[in-house]
Amino acid sequence: MRALGRNAFNHTVKASSTMPTFNPEKDIPSLAGKVILITGGTAGLGQGSILELAKHQPEHIFFTGRNQKSADSVIASAKKTSPNVEIDFIQCDISSLASVNAAAATVTAKASRLDILMLNAGIMAVDPGLSVDGYEIQFATNCLGHTLLVRRLLPLLLSTAERFGDARVINMTSTGYAQAPRNGVDFATIKTTQENLGTLMGGGSKWARYGQSKVAQMLYSQELAKRYPALTSLSIHPGVIQTGLFDNVSFLTKLPTMFMKKTPVAEGHYMQCWGATAARSKIQNGEYYEPKGVVGKRSTGASKDMKLAARLWGWTEKELEAFERK
Repeated sequence: MRALGRNAFNHTVKASSTMPTFNPEKDIPSLAGKVILITGGTAGLGQGSILELAKHQPEHIFFTGRNQKSADSVIASAKKTSPNVEIDFIQCDISSLASVNAAAATVTAKASRLDILMLNAGIMAVDPGLSVDGYEIQFATNCLGHTLLVRRLLPLLLSTAERFGDARVINMTSTGYAQAPRNGVDFATIKTTQENLGTLMGGGSKWARYGQSKVAQMLYSQELAKRYPALTSLSIHPGVIQTGLFDNVSFLTKLPTMFMKKTPVAEGHYMQCWGATAARSKIQNGEYYEPKGVVGKRSTGASKDMKLAARLWGWTEKELEAFERK
């Protein structure tokens, strides 16, 4: 992706410090005419976002996932309250670059604008594994696949921002970024299963690999805002929510999250819907937000390392260029 400029945050004003309350019924404005793409929309926070945003009458919602039956159920639920909104499911395995490529091609063939791109799909603290393309599976799913999707949809996002004044990329990260290894992203081993990455209790390298992918999402969002300031790019932690991500996580692996304050499942999608629709005067481009609209503190060196963000950008560009040449 060729950068348009390095003047970061030039279209935002200072953000308000908190979002004291958020009532999506009242606070989400009309989305008439807008086109939205949500990855991982067949369950959890993605499903919640589809149902919420559909109530505000966008022109078209695309969403990705792997389960057609679950997708049909989501569409049926959305149509009950929003019968006039066009909703299309795109089958996609976000960890597969070829699958992401095909999904992006479907969107660009069907849509003439893209106002909101919500990078919601993800996995958490899973056993060691490699993607079909040979990358550590959590990094491939949470970060690299989404990076390719942004890369492929960037012309559509930029043209939307130019024509209509805004286009948003909402990247779902987590306070789990703090579990990343000290160097943030271990590029030397990212094409292995990284079984020995990190030494944390209650899941060890599972959480380190998860944290690595989440700090990468955070840094990528900030770098995207710097390189393409016409877009609004945010990374968002939705809160600790007992979604399906926990289904296959052992008790010991769950242990680090058991005493954290939980966000109710019914409100789990609020933060990403807020980020996708709040007035631009209420947000700061490139920032990382936690529940209640608070700018996150970035508690680790890696999460604040702009040299690492630039290196991540360059590394992903090279990897994706190599994929596209195949």
